[in-house]
Amino acid sequence: MKAWAVFRDALLPYATGVALQERLHAARLADSIPDTVLFVEHAPVVTLGQRGRDDGVRVPPQQLHAQGVELARASRGGNVTFHGPGQCVMYPILRLGAHEADAHGYLFNLEEVALRTAADFGVTAFRRAGMNGAWTADGKIAAIGFRLKRWVTLHGMSFNVNVDLAGFDLIVPCGLAGERVSSLARLLGAQSPDTAQVRARLAHHFAEVCGRELEVFRAGAPLPAELAALLGAG
Repeated sequence: MKAWAVFRDALLPYATGVALQERLHAARLADSIPDTVLFVEHAPVVTLGQRGRDDGVRVPPQQLHAQGVELARASRGGNVTFHGPGQCVMYPILRLGAHEADAHGYLFNLEEVALRTAADFGVTAFRRAGMNGAWTADGKIAAIGFRLKRWVTLHGMSFNVNVDLAGFDLIVPCGLAGERVSSLARLLGAQSPDTAQVRARLAHHFAEVCGRELEVFRAGAPLPAELAALLGAG
């Protein structure tokens, strides 16, 4: 199945990313675009998912603001997480077909994309029973939280490349007190890839695991008219 992927290099405010997803979601419901996957990096933000509680944020909003970190509510599933530069965020806007219309199966697929990507760089990642995402012996490396709306997906996965892990000290990551968060940079040091390399591998494995043939575009470069109209305001 053919699909589009958009690689965005400039940091994206979280609210802008949500607005882009909503426009793409509406267009996908109307069948005016194919499945589309956004790959972005966000400016620093703490997001609270549908299960997120205010006590999952360890510092008051004023302190977050003073540190240049936004606080936002998110319509995705899951709990509290942090996004920031050096983290690859993948937002698939997919219409799940009859053979894949299952939230657990979709979660499994996103986890598989993360596990294969980690393995590409020599890092062993694994699933943990009762906990979503991708984990390493040093802690969680990829977080997953998504929403299904009329069987078209929103939100998705964040994969830690060289993000400042101090951002996770501001929260109880995913509501799991005492659990560590890691990154490729922490695990690999000077051998760590950059975000562009990781993004390329995420896209490759997403296409493979989810059965989509991705045509890749870069934000700011020539785009199909339908896509340009949807992304232009973002």
